[in-house]
Amino acid sequence: MIQHTVSFALRHPAGSAEERAFLADAATTLAAIPGVSGFRVSRQLSPASPHRFQFSMDFADEPAYAAYNAHPAHTAFVATRWVPEVESFQELDLAPLP
Repeated sequence: MIQHTVSFALRHPAGSAEERAFLADAATTLAAIPGVSGFRVSRQLSPASPHRFQFSMDFADEPAYAAYNAHPAHTAFVATRWVPEVESFQELDLAPLP
């Protein structure tokens, strides 16, 4: 199993319609890609982090994760929404220790 997470800050003002639209569109688009399970959108509670949100999702294995990365819906979302709207991010791809 692979857990893919990305924490991020948006360029949009907190609580704005643009922020809500980005989060909703991401959830609809990314969760529908084959191989994605357990898609979650979380809000950062700690003021110590500049990232206000996190996406987290699970994949059965590395081929499923690779297929997600190459999927046209993912690449289109990254190009048309992520790149212009995300100010900063940190990505982690985690696998449980045996």
